[in-house]
Amino acid sequence: MRKLGMGMMRLPLLDPNDQKSINYTLATQMVDKYMARGFTYFDTAFMYHAGESEVFVREAIVKRYPRESYTVTDKMPAAEITTYDDLQRVFDIQLARTGLEYFDYYWFHAINKNYIELLDRIDGWKFLKQLKAEGKAKHIGFSFHDDSETLEHVLATHPEFEYVQLQINYIDWNSPVEGRKCYEICEKYGKPVIVMEPVKGGSLANVPAEVEKMMKEVHPDMSPASWAIRYCASLPNVLTVLSGMSNMEQLDDNTSYMQNFQPLNEQETDLISRVVDTITKNIDIPCTACHYCTGKCPQHIAIPQYFGLMNVIKQLGESQFHNSRLYYNLLTKKHGKASDCIQCGQCEAMCPQHLPIIDNLVRVANKFEQK
Repeated sequence: MRKLGMGMMRLPLLDPNDQKSINYTLATQMVDKYMARGFTYFDTAFMYHAGESEVFVREAIVKRYPRESYTVTDKMPAAEITTYDDLQRVFDIQLARTGLEYFDYYWFHAINKNYIELLDRIDGWKFLKQLKAEGKAKHIGFSFHDDSETLEHVLATHPEFEYVQLQINYIDWNSPVEGRKCYEICEKYGKPVIVMEPVKGGSLANVPAEVEKMMKEVHPDMSPASWAIRYCASLPNVLTVLSGMSNMEQLDDNTSYMQNFQPLNEQETDLISRVVDTITKNIDIPCTACHYCTGKCPQHIAIPQYFGLMNVIKQLGESQFHNSRLYYNLLTKKHGKASDCIQCGQCEAMCPQHLPIIDNLVRVANKFEQK
């Protein structure tokens, strides 16, 4: 397997405010080019694009390519599960949406302490083993969003899992996300790693000007995103690195340097260390815009977009306040305002970054809603 997977959670949209409005024409062209260049790994999930991602997999891949020419990963979402019977119900929906008879890789999605308690309560751990025994999942694993101690507990008590999907990028390697610690635990237990969020929701593709200058001095023709993806792919226990590509330019860029992947050398690794120090000074809210927080928000608040506006001001200065507030006001015509938050907490329970979303929404409201 080549070390670049196509994540199906940031596909191009016809309407940027409607996650279901996938641009099928452009996204299908991207799939075709990705496969023509020798890449085969597609990663989808029940909640991506509000369920439309799995349907897109059926229409763009399953109906158009021989089954042996690609691999698909799908995941079991905790938010849909209350009883053991729900596991089979959701899995059947996923097979129907994708048009597949089996998944090459199947995971429990976003394992954390709450999900573990749920699976313990309903004795749900055995479900994936059953799928594998039936041939409906060729390989089983889980994606993970919690601390390293919890990860070690899962791997120690459930040796049946073959892979782990982790959030790894050069900013989060030594951050509270514990990228490094989690990676090393997977090495300890002999579990290959699939990397998610290598570009941290796109933020490492749009680095501060001084960082881009540092990178261009070493490789004038390489994009900031290429540094982030190569960093992750250079880790020896990484099986593949997922990239959620939103346009053809991103796909062309990623496949250009990953077709004949070269790990980072010593000079490049040293540069990344300096880059980390510079970037961390310019991030206000480390949101990756995964949209997990928005799926069931009762107020329909555009949380990732609002946090992105705060980061723009942090990175580019208060000169951006006027434009950012204009954009904020446009967003609130279709979404709830930050001040509409009722503090129900579902967003924080779903956040892979464990962000204090409620407190940050108060900050957004104070920034953009004061006259």
